[in-house]
Amino acid sequence: MTALNEEILSYIEEKVEKARNTLRELTSLETSVKNATLLKIAELIDKNRDYIKEENKKDVEKAKEMGLRSAVIDRLILNDRRIDGMIKVLRDVASLPDPVGEIVKMWNLPNGLKVGRMRVPLGVIFIVYESRPNVTIEASSLCMKSSNAVILRGGKEAIHSNGALVALIKEVCRETGFPEEAIQFIDRQEREIVWELLKMEGKIDVAIPRGGESLIKAVVEHAKVPVIKHYKGVCNIYVDEEANLQKAYHIVYNAKVQRPSVCNAVENLIINRKILREFFPKMAYYLGKAGVELRCDEESLEIIKNEPKLSFVNAKLATEEDYYEEFLDLILTVKVVSDIDEAIAFIEKYGSKHSDAIITENYSKAMKFLREVDSAAVYVNASTRFTDGNEFGLGAEMGISTDKIHARGPMALEELTIPKFVILGEGQIRDNFGVPKGWLEEF
Repeated sequence: MTALNEEILSYIEEKVEKARNTLRELTSLETSVKNATLLKIAELIDKNRDYIKEENKKDVEKAKEMGLRSAVIDRLILNDRRIDGMIKVLRDVASLPDPVGEIVKMWNLPNGLKVGRMRVPLGVIFIVYESRPNVTIEASSLCMKSSNAVILRGGKEAIHSNGALVALIKEVCRETGFPEEAIQFIDRQEREIVWELLKMEGKIDVAIPRGGESLIKAVVEHAKVPVIKHYKGVCNIYVDEEANLQKAYHIVYNAKVQRPSVCNAVENLIINRKILREFFPKMAYYLGKAGVELRCDEESLEIIKNEPKLSFVNAKLATEEDYYEEFLDLILTVKVVSDIDEAIAFIEKYGSKHSDAIITENYSKAMKFLREVDSAAVYVNASTRFTDGNEFGLGAEMGISTDKIHARGPMALEELTIPKFVILGEGQIRDNFGVPKGWLEEF
């Protein structure tokens, strides 16, 4: 082992040990202390806007020098609106019920035992994320409220922003008595640190990667600890022949244009053939005006070519690979189908089980779509952009899980706990197999 590797290992072990040593204290922490800490962090962030923006400016300037994509830079920026969003997350999480120690179900057995399930923290959570420094606040606030210790490892492009936010969190913890070491920040960028942490079975309880598909695949490849993940957000919207087209124009436009660089933005637009000529020219016009590039199948591309008013629209023939792609940009594919069954089959083949929507006024079709589309979030007549813990009233999220485990969809407070069985008895023994009566009398 080289000197560098020894140094890295020592650094890692110290971080993990400090986080793990807080677990018992976290579990017994009063809800009032957790809430007061979160609210004071919100106050301190509000008072330190200029400091946060100055540190963030260093990251943004460096990202531009590095030639990072505009979508990455967009996710990196902390302006007043996003700082307001972080403050709201902290206050929302503080206002939510504390799940730790909650008895979610209890039943009585014929032998008199009472059996129930109690929510308990997952333990030490390692979160790996890219670009978005507001994840530092979302992850920390959720872990703090759910009594988990967290190890934060953001991308090098956000090192100053993340460091500033963690410093403010720790300042408040020292004031309120919340265990400061429960929030560990990896302020070094060697990749070996991530790979080593992912191998620490028994010390790291779960890893949550939050970022692009390449990051998540790399985490899964190296991990020996459990990983909660979603590889990408290939979200689909199906416009049915019985759709309200005014709703459809706004929903599709919002899902693609409002913030194209996030995982719940729509990537594939599926249109029923019966309304193609009525719906698609206007939709293409609105999207084209917003700068969206359309990658169409032959039917939809023909409509654009034959309509003079759409001559300005950037459109071309889609490839098979395009329908699998998470663009995270102003690019949208278009597919024409005959019916809802073909639409669902398309989603099953090309989607990523993240968020999918149908626009229809037909109740039976809406219910069929809800039942048969196997995704973490399935919508009727609403934009896929709502797939977010805060938007769902959960306060915030650690990420969107597309796994079929205890957590699916936005991972919020409840998903950061897991039930354990608790059994209350009065001396019951199985099959009446106890110390023989004679032995008791002998002694």
